[in-house]
Amino acid sequence: MTTRRRFIQALAATAIAPLATHAQTAFDHTYAAWDALLKKHVRWLPDGKQSRANYKGFAADRAALKAVLDSLSAVPRATFDGWSRPQQMAFLINAYNAFTVELILTKYPDLKSIKDLGSFVQSAWKKKFFTLLGEARHLDWIEHEQLRPRYNEPRVHAAVNCASIGCPALRDEAFTAPKLEAQLEDGMRRFMGDRTRNRVRGNQVEVSSIFKWFREDFEKGHGGFNKVEDVFAIYAELLSDQPAERAALKAKTLGVGFLDYDWSLNDLGR
Repeated sequence: MTTRRRFIQALAATAIAPLATHAQTAFDHTYAAWDALLKKHVRWLPDGKQSRANYKGFAADRAALKAVLDSLSAVPRATFDGWSRPQQMAFLINAYNAFTVELILTKYPDLKSIKDLGSFVQSAWKKKFFTLLGEARHLDWIEHEQLRPRYNEPRVHAAVNCASIGCPALRDEAFTAPKLEAQLEDGMRRFMGDRTRNRVRGNQVEVSSIFKWFREDFEKGHGGFNKVEDVFAIYAELLSDQPAERAALKAKTLGVGFLDYDWSLNDLGR
Protein backbone atom coordinates (compact mmCIF):
# COMPACT_ATOMS: atom_id res chain seq x y z
CA MET A 1 0.00 0.00 0.00
CA THR A 2 1.41 3.38 -0.97
CA THR A 3 2.14 6.05 1.59
CA ARG A 4 -0.39 8.32 -0.11
CA ARG A 5 -3.14 5.67 0.14
CA ARG A 6 -2.38 5.06 3.82
CA PHE A 7 -2.57 8.79 4.43
CA ILE A 8 -5.98 9.06 2.71
CA GLN A 9 -7.36 6.09 4.70
CA ALA A 10 -6.07 7.52 7.96
CA LEU A 11 -7.60 10.89 7.14
CA ALA A 12 -10.96 9.27 6.36
CA ALA A 13 -10.90 7.30 9.60
CA THR A 14 -10.14 10.47 11.53
CA ALA A 15 -13.10 12.19 9.92
CA ILE A 16 -15.50 9.28 10.48
CA ALA A 17 -14.61 8.60 14.13
CA PRO A 18 -16.21 11.76 15.55
CA LEU A 19 -19.36 11.02 13.54
CA ALA A 20 -19.57 7.49 14.97
CA THR A 21 -18.98 8.81 18.47
CA HIS A 22 -21.63 11.46 17.96
CA ALA A 23 -24.11 8.83 16.78
CA GLN A 24 -23.54 6.87 19.98
CA THR A 25 -23.77 9.86 22.31
CA ALA A 26 -26.31 12.05 20.50
CA PHE A 27 -29.21 10.94 22.69
CA ASP A 28 -29.70 13.31 25.60
CA HIS A 29 -29.58 11.18 28.74
CA THR A 30 -30.37 14.25 30.84
CA TYR A 31 -33.79 14.43 29.15
CA ALA A 32 -33.53 18.21 29.30
CA ALA A 33 -36.54 18.88 27.07
CA TRP A 34 -38.82 16.45 28.93
CA ASP A 35 -37.51 17.73 32.26
CA ALA A 36 -38.40 21.30 31.26
CA LEU A 37 -41.96 20.30 30.35
CA LEU A 38 -42.41 18.47 33.64
CA LYS A 39 -41.09 21.38 35.67
CA LYS A 40 -43.44 23.70 33.81
CA HIS A 41 -46.60 21.61 33.95
CA VAL A 42 -46.47 19.37 37.04
CA ARG A 43 -47.21 20.63 40.53
CA TRP A 44 -46.87 18.92 43.89
CA LEU A 45 -49.84 19.25 46.21
CA PRO A 46 -49.13 20.94 49.57
CA ASP A 47 -48.48 17.62 51.34
CA GLY A 48 -45.76 16.73 48.83
CA LYS A 49 -47.19 13.24 48.40
CA GLN A 50 -49.35 13.72 45.29
CA SER A 51 -48.93 15.79 42.16
CA ARG A 52 -51.22 17.12 39.45
CA ALA A 53 -50.52 17.63 35.76
CA ASN A 54 -51.52 20.74 33.88
CA TYR A 55 -52.80 19.01 30.74
CA LYS A 56 -54.01 22.32 29.33
CA GLY A 57 -50.44 23.53 29.57
CA PHE A 58 -49.08 20.34 28.01
CA ALA A 59 -51.58 20.80 25.16
CA ALA A 60 -50.30 24.33 24.58
CA ASP A 61 -46.77 22.89 24.40
CA ARG A 62 -47.77 19.98 22.16
CA ALA A 63 -45.00 20.74 19.66
CA ALA A 64 -42.36 20.54 22.38
CA LEU A 65 -43.90 17.31 23.67
CA LYS A 66 -43.88 15.87 20.14
CA ALA A 67 -40.17 16.64 19.86
CA VAL A 68 -39.57 14.72 23.09
CA LEU A 69 -41.61 11.76 21.86
CA ASP A 70 -39.85 11.79 18.50
CA SER A 71 -36.45 11.68 20.23
CA LEU A 72 -37.56 8.66 22.26
CA SER A 73 -38.95 6.90 19.20
CA ALA A 74 -35.73 7.48 17.26
CA VAL A 75 -33.58 5.34 19.58
CA PRO A 76 -32.68 2.04 17.85
CA ARG A 77 -32.82 -1.24 19.75
CA ALA A 78 -29.09 -1.78 19.27
CA THR A 79 -28.32 1.56 20.89
CA PHE A 80 -30.64 0.85 23.82
CA ASP A 81 -29.09 -2.57 24.34
CA GLY A 82 -25.69 -0.93 24.72
CA TRP A 83 -26.80 1.29 27.58
CA SER A 84 -26.34 0.59 31.27
CA ARG A 85 -29.20 -0.80 33.37
CA PRO A 86 -29.96 2.61 34.98
CA GLN A 87 -29.92 4.29 31.56
CA GLN A 88 -32.35 1.73 30.17
CA MET A 89 -34.70 2.04 33.14
CA ALA A 90 -34.69 5.84 33.05
CA PHE A 91 -35.46 5.73 29.34
CA LEU A 92 -38.38 3.33 29.75
CA ILE A 93 -39.89 5.19 32.72
CA ASN A 94 -39.65 8.54 30.94
CA ALA A 95 -41.12 7.01 27.79
CA TYR A 96 -44.05 5.54 29.72
CA ASN A 97 -44.83 8.84 31.43
CA ALA A 98 -44.37 11.00 28.33
CA PHE A 99 -46.47 8.79 26.08
CA THR A 100 -49.16 8.61 28.78
CA VAL A 101 -49.41 12.41 28.69
CA GLU A 102 -49.68 12.24 24.91
CA LEU A 103 -52.43 9.63 25.17
CA ILE A 104 -54.44 11.87 27.50
CA LEU A 105 -54.04 14.81 25.12
CA THR A 106 -55.61 12.82 22.26
CA LYS A 107 -59.00 13.40 23.92
CA TYR A 108 -58.39 16.12 26.49
CA PRO A 109 -60.40 17.90 27.87
CA ASP A 110 -63.25 15.54 26.95
CA LEU A 111 -62.39 12.76 29.41
CA LYS A 112 -62.58 12.15 33.13
CA SER A 113 -60.22 9.20 33.28
CA ILE A 114 -57.59 7.44 31.21
CA LYS A 115 -60.03 4.53 31.15
CA ASP A 116 -62.28 6.63 28.89
CA LEU A 117 -59.71 6.04 26.15
CA GLY A 118 -60.29 2.30 26.19
CA SER A 119 -63.17 0.09 25.13
CA PHE A 120 -64.70 -3.28 25.95
CA VAL A 121 -62.32 -4.98 23.54
CA GLN A 122 -59.13 -3.00 24.22
CA SER A 123 -57.93 -1.09 27.24
CA ALA A 124 -56.14 2.26 26.93
CA TRP A 125 -52.92 0.51 27.89
CA LYS A 126 -53.14 -1.89 24.93
CA LYS A 127 -53.38 0.78 22.23
CA LYS A 128 -50.40 0.72 19.90
CA PHE A 129 -50.11 4.43 19.30
CA PHE A 130 -46.36 5.03 19.39
CA THR A 131 -43.07 3.58 18.20
CA LEU A 132 -40.31 2.55 20.58
CA LEU A 133 -37.13 0.61 19.88
CA GLY A 134 -38.13 0.11 16.29
CA GLU A 135 -41.66 -1.27 16.65
CA ALA A 136 -45.23 -0.14 17.31
CA ARG A 137 -45.83 -0.34 21.05
CA HIS A 138 -48.44 0.14 23.75
CA LEU A 139 -48.00 1.29 27.34
CA ASP A 140 -48.43 -2.21 28.76
CA TRP A 141 -45.45 -3.33 26.68
CA ILE A 142 -43.22 -0.86 28.53
CA GLU A 143 -44.47 -1.76 31.99
CA HIS A 144 -45.32 -5.45 31.81
CA GLU A 145 -42.96 -6.72 29.12
CA GLN A 146 -39.93 -4.57 29.88
CA LEU A 147 -39.74 -2.80 33.24
CA ARG A 148 -41.30 -5.45 35.46
CA PRO A 149 -39.76 -8.68 34.15
CA ARG A 150 -36.37 -7.39 33.06
CA TYR A 151 -35.26 -5.23 35.98
CA ASN A 152 -36.78 -6.77 39.15
CA GLU A 153 -37.34 -3.35 40.72
CA PRO A 154 -40.72 -3.11 42.51
CA ARG A 155 -40.27 0.59 43.23
CA VAL A 156 -40.89 1.18 39.54
CA HIS A 157 -44.58 1.13 40.49
CA ALA A 158 -43.95 4.43 42.26
CA ALA A 159 -42.29 5.85 39.13
CA VAL A 160 -44.58 5.12 36.17
CA ASN A 161 -47.69 7.27 36.24
CA CYS A 162 -51.08 6.26 34.84
CA ALA A 163 -52.54 9.80 34.80
CA SER A 164 -54.80 8.93 37.73
CA ILE A 165 -55.20 10.30 41.25
CA GLY A 166 -54.83 6.81 42.69
CA CYS A 167 -51.46 6.36 41.01
CA PRO A 168 -48.16 7.30 42.67
CA ALA A 169 -47.20 10.83 41.74
CA LEU A 170 -45.85 12.02 38.41
CA ARG A 171 -42.55 13.67 39.30
CA ASP A 172 -41.82 17.23 38.27
CA GLU A 173 -38.51 16.11 36.82
CA ALA A 174 -37.24 13.54 34.36
CA PHE A 175 -35.67 10.30 35.54
CA THR A 176 -31.96 10.07 34.81
CA ALA A 177 -29.45 7.28 35.35
CA PRO A 178 -27.27 9.11 37.94
CA LYS A 179 -30.31 9.98 40.07
CA LEU A 180 -32.38 6.85 39.42
CA GLU A 181 -31.87 5.16 42.79
CA ALA A 182 -32.65 8.34 44.73
CA GLN A 183 -35.68 9.07 42.55
CA LEU A 184 -37.11 5.56 42.93
CA GLU A 185 -36.71 5.67 46.71
CA ASP A 186 -38.10 9.19 46.98
CA GLY A 187 -41.11 8.22 44.89
CA MET A 188 -41.73 5.15 47.03
CA ARG A 189 -41.46 7.13 50.26
CA ARG A 190 -43.85 9.83 49.06
CA PHE A 191 -46.32 7.14 48.00
CA MET A 192 -46.09 5.17 51.24
CA GLY A 193 -46.49 8.37 53.24
CA ASP A 194 -49.72 9.33 51.49
CA ARG A 195 -52.43 8.43 54.02
CA THR A 196 -55.14 8.65 51.36
CA ARG A 197 -53.61 5.57 49.72
CA ASN A 198 -51.68 3.78 52.47
CA ARG A 199 -52.51 3.88 56.19
CA VAL A 200 -53.23 1.96 59.37
CA ARG A 201 -56.82 1.60 60.57
CA GLY A 202 -57.47 -0.42 63.69
CA ASN A 203 -55.93 -3.88 63.35
CA GLN A 204 -55.36 -3.54 59.64
CA VAL A 205 -53.04 -1.79 57.25
CA GLU A 206 -55.06 -0.41 54.35
CA VAL A 207 -52.98 -0.02 51.23
CA SER A 208 -53.23 0.81 47.55
CA SER A 209 -54.51 -1.90 45.24
CA ILE A 210 -51.10 -1.70 43.55
CA PHE A 211 -49.93 -4.11 46.27
CA LYS A 212 -52.68 -6.53 45.29
CA TRP A 213 -52.26 -6.29 41.50
CA PHE A 214 -48.47 -6.52 41.61
CA ARG A 215 -47.95 -8.46 44.82
CA GLU A 216 -45.51 -10.83 43.13
CA ASP A 217 -43.19 -7.92 42.28
CA PHE A 218 -42.84 -7.12 45.98
CA GLU A 219 -42.10 -10.74 46.90
CA LYS A 220 -38.98 -11.41 44.85
CA GLY A 221 -36.45 -10.39 47.48
CA HIS A 222 -35.41 -7.04 46.02
CA GLY A 223 -34.79 -4.40 48.66
CA GLY A 224 -35.56 -6.85 51.44
CA PHE A 225 -39.09 -7.50 50.17
CA ASN A 226 -39.77 -11.23 50.42
CA LYS A 227 -43.47 -10.78 51.04
CA VAL A 228 -45.68 -7.75 50.69
CA GLU A 229 -45.85 -7.25 54.47
CA ASP A 230 -42.11 -6.57 54.39
CA VAL A 231 -42.83 -3.38 52.46
CA PHE A 232 -45.09 -2.10 55.21
CA ALA A 233 -42.54 -3.03 57.87
CA ILE A 234 -39.72 -1.19 56.10
CA TYR A 235 -41.83 1.94 55.61
CA ALA A 236 -43.64 1.71 58.96
CA GLU A 237 -42.69 5.24 60.04
CA LEU A 238 -44.42 6.63 56.95
CA LEU A 239 -47.61 4.63 57.37
CA SER A 240 -48.32 5.70 60.94
CA ASP A 241 -47.36 8.27 63.55
CA GLN A 242 -48.26 5.96 66.43
CA PRO A 243 -45.46 3.93 68.07
CA ALA A 244 -47.74 0.95 68.74
CA GLU A 245 -48.92 0.84 65.12
CA ARG A 246 -45.38 1.13 63.83
CA ALA A 247 -44.34 -1.73 66.08
CA ALA A 248 -47.22 -3.85 64.78
CA LEU A 249 -46.22 -3.07 61.20
CA LYS A 250 -42.64 -4.10 61.87
CA ALA A 251 -43.84 -7.26 63.62
CA LYS A 252 -46.14 -7.94 60.65
CA THR A 253 -49.10 -8.72 62.89
CA LEU A 254 -51.65 -6.51 61.15
CA GLY A 255 -54.11 -7.72 58.56
CA VAL A 256 -53.92 -6.27 55.06
CA GLY A 257 -56.80 -4.60 53.25
CA PHE A 258 -56.77 -3.04 49.79
CA LEU A 259 -58.32 0.34 49.05
CA ASP A 260 -60.36 1.20 45.98
CA TYR A 261 -58.28 2.82 43.25
CA ASP A 262 -59.19 6.34 42.17
CA TRP A 263 -59.02 6.41 38.37
CA SER A 264 -60.00 10.10 38.15
CA LEU A 265 -57.71 12.15 35.93
CA ASN A 266 -54.84 13.77 37.84
CA ASP A 267 -55.61 17.10 36.19
CA LEU A 268 -54.43 20.29 37.86
CA GLY A 269 -57.49 22.10 36.53
CA ARG A 270 -60.01 19.82 38.26
